[in-house]
Amino acid sequence: MTNQSDGERDGTGDGIDDGTGSTSATLRRLEEGSERACCAGSVVDDRRPDPERVASEEAVFKALANEKRLAVVHALRDGELCACDLEAVLDAPQSTVATHLRKLRDAGIVRTRKDGKWTHYRIADTASLQLIDLAAALGREP
Repeated sequence: MTNQSDGERDGTGDGIDDGTGSTSATLRRLEEGSERACCAGSVVDDRRPDPERVASEEAVFKALANEKRLAVVHALRDGELCACDLEAVLDAPQSTVATHLRKLRDAGIVRTRKDGKWTHYRIADTASLQLIDLAAALGREP
């Protein structure tokens, strides 16, 4: 036979059994604060991330979550390249490369420099390279 509290047997309880058979006593202690409830509001509120920061981080991860864009970042590791050089690196048409470069630029991963009609791309911050190196380390078998 299952261990039912009085409240469960007579239909007056909520089904919480503290092992003593008294669900109402447990609820009273929780309401009075004599037992710390899990999921306390102030703890959860303190750990809620800033939505703008999360959105910014998401944009970076989305930009890097593509094989071609990762190839661009690796190609730029040793210095800037012209967009036409990146077309050769990716073996892709100008429109495809431009789309990938725009996504990387919008995420703050690459920066541009104009030189006449040419646009040169470079890594905006070495933190991007560190992030990729960390991802590679995580992907290795232990």
